[in-house]
Amino acid sequence: MSSYQRYLEYLCTVPAADLSLDISRMNFTPQWLASMEPDIQAAYAAMDALEAGAIANPDERRMVGHYWLRTPSLAPTPQLRSEIVSTLDAIKSFAARNHAEGRFTDVLSIGIGGSALGPMLVADALGHPARDKMRVHFFDNTDPDGIERILAGLDGKLDKTLVLVISKSGGTPETSNGMKLAEAAFARAGVAFAPRAVAITMPGSKLDQHATAQDWLAKFPMFDWVGGRTSELSAVGLLAAALQGFDIDALLAGASAMDAQTRLKETARNPAALLALMWHSATGGKGLKDMVVLPYKDRLLLLSRYLQQLIMESLGKQLDLDGNRVDQGIAVYGNKGSTDQHAYVQQLRDGINNFFVTFIRVLEDGGDALELEPGVRTGDYLDGFLLGTREALAGNGRESMTLTVRRVDARTVGSLIALFERAVGFYASLVHINAYHQPGVEAGKKAAASILELQKKILAALSAAPKSAEALAEETGAVSAETVALILEHLAANGRAKAAEGAGGAPVFAICS
Repeated sequence: MSSYQRYLEYLCTVPAADLSLDISRMNFTPQWLASMEPDIQAAYAAMDALEAGAIANPDERRMVGHYWLRTPSLAPTPQLRSEIVSTLDAIKSFAARNHAEGRFTDVLSIGIGGSALGPMLVADALGHPARDKMRVHFFDNTDPDGIERILAGLDGKLDKTLVLVISKSGGTPETSNGMKLAEAAFARAGVAFAPRAVAITMPGSKLDQHATAQDWLAKFPMFDWVGGRTSELSAVGLLAAALQGFDIDALLAGASAMDAQTRLKETARNPAALLALMWHSATGGKGLKDMVVLPYKDRLLLLSRYLQQLIMESLGKQLDLDGNRVDQGIAVYGNKGSTDQHAYVQQLRDGINNFFVTFIRVLEDGGDALELEPGVRTGDYLDGFLLGTREALAGNGRESMTLTVRRVDARTVGSLIALFERAVGFYASLVHINAYHQPGVEAGKKAAASILELQKKILAALSAAPKSAEALAEETGAVSAETVALILEHLAANGRAKAAEGAGGAPVFAICS
């Protein structure tokens, strides 16, 4: 079979989303694909149960219902359907009212993880300085220097800045810290914070209580059955998108259309099933290769960062559903074409073959149609680089898939989000893991909290007399003198402790006078 015949044989088209998926350059055989059919049929059944309201996250005893956000009629109870519809209506009304009043020109969105990566992807993919109704800025870390840089860009504009604080529990440290620094900045500027603040959180959470007590401008609900990494099409992402002026109905329609296509149990017509199967084929079902995401479009620069969380947090699991150790996961990285051709494509072509590529191809160029030479435009170069890189990789036995869309608009972005969400769910079923919890993330949070508690003890134990890290570890009950020394190194660098050289060259530490 020629490469073109194989391309035609395995091309999956989705007319409703103006999208196609070409898997022909992955190294599977027809026999292998046929052998996986019982497993993918089981994955379809598991997904049907999830969408019907089954407990899909057994660790937390929660339903998983992000699919209901774009098709509320599928939600399993009238109450859930009503909550989805009423929240969407409230988002639209709030955005329309703010646009009409013209009170705010900028939005500061404070969140972390899924409360930042999705909104940032959509803002960058769909935004345009000349067309956006409001400019959106993000606190997506607890880095004080990074926060100061964002605030510097809002200098003199805080009175016209709307602040969105996004946290399901209200206790997420990064988000809470960002909120406190924002409140302090508004206070320094003499601008009231509460009349410009909006909470997106679970009813009854710490954030909900704080917003109520301070009489914030508005509150929007997060739902217990929507995880952070699948929350972009809830209030988490839709409110910022609506304020920026995007067509959120088109975002939801694109996702809904893709959901309809990926519910099909005819595998050749189901792009999410084909993606999951190709991930399994490329990695042996054990994460043996990395996924490189190469979108040849500036607007999709942040797609790889978004997919890092969606895929790695969902699939990076030590234990399977039966408690067996399996050490699953697929590492994801990427930037954009053709920048990558001047970066790591050299290794992809000639280095270690430990990856597979997902190209994202956008047919419509946009921008200036200037001919650089007869018959050749800038967009022709971009598409040529994609097709050429695809050929170069195939010529050296490197696997790739190509997702093609017509343009980057709200409907397309919604379709891509829905496509990868369902592919993750299917792959998790194929390898028998829980895609909807994140015990590693929770372990990291607990470890960070313990470090901060230890720091408080160290500060209390410091005195004018210099002490070694070993002595302070013993005094504070710390398990590791190394950890104590590293905490003190940071404190000393910020003028909160004094470091000196002690006997034998080991550092000693004292309180700052």
